[in-house]
Amino acid sequence: MASDIEIAQAATPKPITEIAQALNIPDEALEPYGRIKGKVSLDWLLERPVRENARMILVTAVSPTPAGEGKTTTTVGLGDALKHIGKNVAICLREPSLGPVFGMKGGAAGGGYAQVIPMEDINLHFNGDLHAIGVANNLLSALLDNHIHHGNALGIDVRRITWKRVLDMNDRALRDITVSLGGPGNGYPRQDGFDIVVASEIMAIFCLATDLDDLKKRLGRIVVGYTREREPVTAADLKAEGALTAILKDALSPNLVQTLEGTPSFVHGGPFANIAHGCNSVIATMAGLRLADYVVTEAGFGADLGAEKFIDIKCRSAGIRPSAAVLVATIRALKFHGGVAREDLSEENLPALRAGLANLNRHINNLREHYGVPAVVSINQFVADTDAEVELVMEHCKALGVQVALSSHWANGGAGATDLAHMVAEICDADTTPANTPHNSFVYPGELSLWEKLEAVATKVYHASEITASSKVRDRLKELTDGGYGHLPVCIAKTPYSFSTDPALKGAPDGHVMDIREVRLSVGAGFVVAICGDVMTMPGLPKAPASEKIDVVDGQIVGLF
Repeated sequence: MASDIEIAQAATPKPITEIAQALNIPDEALEPYGRIKGKVSLDWLLERPVRENARMILVTAVSPTPAGEGKTTTTVGLGDALKHIGKNVAICLREPSLGPVFGMKGGAAGGGYAQVIPMEDINLHFNGDLHAIGVANNLLSALLDNHIHHGNALGIDVRRITWKRVLDMNDRALRDITVSLGGPGNGYPRQDGFDIVVASEIMAIFCLATDLDDLKKRLGRIVVGYTREREPVTAADLKAEGALTAILKDALSPNLVQTLEGTPSFVHGGPFANIAHGCNSVIATMAGLRLADYVVTEAGFGADLGAEKFIDIKCRSAGIRPSAAVLVATIRALKFHGGVAREDLSEENLPALRAGLANLNRHINNLREHYGVPAVVSINQFVADTDAEVELVMEHCKALGVQVALSSHWANGGAGATDLAHMVAEICDADTTPANTPHNSFVYPGELSLWEKLEAVATKVYHASEITASSKVRDRLKELTDGGYGHLPVCIAKTPYSFSTDPALKGAPDGHVMDIREVRLSVGAGFVVAICGDVMTMPGLPKAPASEKIDVVDGQIVGLF
């Protein structure tokens, strides 16, 4: 079978004006970026009310494995399938980071015959949004160091600067650096470091802002460091929020593209889910709810890490709710969680599959019991799956009272996911509560302390026995509470590969200890980040990065998945 990029390059995309027309977007509200990409006017969108019958569908997954689960592929396939059965649908996805594209995870445009296109553009520079976010972040860094160099009127303690520079690349050599070397003309030397763009607070702000004014206010609230008296210094104190907003103004309009089958798709914003909150922009999601009856969106990684943040951070902040959740699973991923080595996943192994179902159970329980969202399981079909294996999973789901569909959208496009589409549409059609109604089932209430919120997520969602932290981290949490930030939700940064902080611990472990290594305030985004285990906010490249396979041959990009 052809590769993802070969399938995408063989397609004949519709003009972006035609895709816009499917959502009743007039020409004057569309800014084309070439023939098959565009941005939709934010001012025009904000004038449109949310459709009374609009319903939102969250696509999430079991804990990710090296074998891949196909969550984005399922999001695209389900969108195409809903269109197949006559529904008015829009898809909302995140923009990929160049770090994983050139590293090891891959892109974020789907796969096989369930892709958004142009996949080369989307996976590389796209419409420049991530570049704008990186420039805005680093402008704030430059203004901060410039202020210190020119007299430091705010009294910033250079030992207590919390703001980092960013780069949209996996570069471990930049995690910890020293800046301003070379003499007085270059400023005051201090320790610094880089995060990846998609882990930056500005990315989180970009994706949670509701309009340009909200963006500016959030940017102004960013805490960049502290004075010697431990008072916070903000971007507004540096008079930076206006310039940052100017850089991000055009990027804030959502990007419109299409699937291989011509389904309208908004691809906008891209925070990492293992570090940040892992959802596409609120603006793109609301655009879908203003223009379509069914909006299919996704949260990063599994239903523990990504879906929890989708509910507890995005839905809480934006005042929205999903009508249904699709939990993506594969036979081989479940066997991996049952103890099968990656190289043996193509062989039938019913005992291992049965053991791996514990991971599926945990995610179903989180969706139904803790997030309060009806769940449908989608088995993303692979050619090596045996009839006995498929039957085992389907019977298991039915015994749990969960609807389950075998989907072949990777090979057959939307036609391969119509059973799933009918199940999801039935749940949405029975839901009488509008999507722009505040969600009412969270893992923790807002009035709990930061420690209690962290404890709630760790014990309820991850089944940890307890959380631990050094005295330094505990003091920081108390400092944040005393500073008036205790009401904020928490964003747990940890490995996505396990319910624990140990990526090698598969299945559904219980009783592990979750250690909070560091706490970061993201007041502009509106949450407190708790970094757990060995997770890095600037990833590194693997020994054999994906970039080694990417090339340009006869003017055509090759090797990009």
